[in-house]
Parts: sequence; C-alpha cells; structure tokens
Amino acid sequence: MTMIKKVTNFLYEVGTMRRLPRMHRQTLLTDDATDTIAAHSYRVTMIGWHLAKMEKLDPYKTVMMCLLHDVGEIRTGDQNWIHKKYIKAFDSEVIEDQLGTLPFSDLEDFAVEYNDKTTPEAIVAKDADLLDQLLLLREYEWQGNKEATIWLEGKAERGNAQIKMLNSDSAKELAQEILIQNPTQWWDQVWTNKNR
Repeated sequence: MTMIKKVTNFLYEVGTMRRLPRMHRQTLLTDDATDTIAAHSYRVTMIGWHLAKMEKLDPYKTVMMCLLHDVGEIRTGDQNWIHKKYIKAFDSEVIEDQLGTLPFSDLEDFAVEYNDKTTPEAIVAKDADLLDQLLLLREYEWQGNKEATIWLEGKAERGNAQIKMLNSDSAKELAQEILIQNPTQWWDQVWTNKNR
C-alpha cells in the first residue's frame, strides 16, 4: 500500500472518533450524544497544552500525546470501569497495528510514550485526560445530574478518583478551580444585549 493510501486510511479511521460515544454514559445515567471520543480528545489536547506551558514542558509533544491518547479506542471501544473488569484491550498491539504501519514513526512513538507514563509530558497528558473528566462531571452536576455529584465528591472511602490520580502541581491547582467555578462563568464578561 502506498504512503498516501495509508495516511488516507488512517484519516478516515480517525474521523470515526466523532461517532464513538464515551461509555461512562452508562453509569452516569446520561445520554449526552455530544460526549464522543473526538470531543473528549479535543478538550484534553487544549488542557494538555496549557498544562505543558504551566509546567514548562514541551507543549508540542504533550499535545500530540493528548491527541493520540484514545485513538486506539477506535478499535477497542471505550470501556468504563465495569467493562474493564471483564475486558482486556491489547493497547500495544493496537498501537503497533494502527500507527506502526504509517509512514512516519512519530505518532507511534508518542502513543507508546503516553502509555508508558514515565516522561513529564506523558504524565501531564494523563493529567489533562483526568481534568477533562472532572470538567465534564462538573458540567453534568451543574445540570442537576446527581450521579455526577457523587462522582465529584467521591465515595466516602475513596474520595474523588480523578483528583487523587493527578500528578502535576498545575493540574491539581486547575482541579481545585474547576470544582468551585460555575461552568457558565466563562461568558459573564462577554455577553451583551447590544449588537455592534
């Protein structure tokens, strides 16, 4: 297969992420059709860029890991914590099959580095993944989702899982602000009742 065909095939495959729902919808008791793997990956990427800048890390490398962090779920599907008890995803095999055949090895290298979680950029990329979930839970809580509130507060014996797994100081600081800020506060200083 030619390089152009391989790249084109991959781009079509990536396009399917728009149609892949995230599976926490099952346990969060919500049917948010906008919460797809693609939408999640986009905000994770924006979070990752900011975290990398705040932590003085390589933003390009971090952004690439964020973009790729769930690309394997095109082939394995997204699994929530119930699914993970019964299903094993062969992540390294997916990365090799999906990215290892592309003409440029960078994407596979980024995906492997992210999965290893040993470099500062990979750790921050994972923090970005966790922060996106925290933002989503806060948005759902704001809409009145009682299950999201339970997840945010955490079970009594465990606390909030996302916050406990954060590693970088910047991510921890952002998490605290996410928990107190109104999700619609961003437009308070933008809105107007007058057209220009």
